[in-house]
Amino acid sequence: MPTSMEEQLAAKLHRIVIQRTAAGAPEFIDITSDVLRAVSAAGIAQGSVTVFSRHTTAAVKINENEPLLLEDMACFLRRAAPEDDTYRHNDFTVRTENMTEDECPNGHAHCQHLLLAASETIPVCDGKPLLGRWQRVFLVELDHPRPREVVIQVQGW
Repeated sequence: MPTSMEEQLAAKLHRIVIQRTAAGAPEFIDITSDVLRAVSAAGIAQGSVTVFSRHTTAAVKINENEPLLLEDMACFLRRAAPEDDTYRHNDFTVRTENMTEDECPNGHAHCQHLLLAASETIPVCDGKPLLGRWQRVFLVELDHPRPREVVIQVQGW
């Protein structure tokens, strides 16, 4: 137990990186249990937890983990930016920026990401994230199965 006011107010920072691989795309991977473990390990009472995807074609979102809703959301993303549509990003005969040996045509995934986000921040109170009754934290794969990294950073006191 902290003994001085300075010790009681000293901010703590705890960071973990998790890795997940989806089976397909779009796919919603529930990582709420990882977030809860990170907050618990941080040992804070008050603060926040930020969940951040290190990728431009994999997002982090809070929503409900209900199977039919997850199907609806995947269909919505496919309609918003269909994989078989035309994207300049996919034209490797003219594109010269950010190319890799294993480059794949994924303009649709980048466009879908515009509708989502790279991170979510959740308040922590009394040592617990203040998620609502149905809220879960998802890593959303938008491109194709491969290892993805998610940073979970907890800060507070």
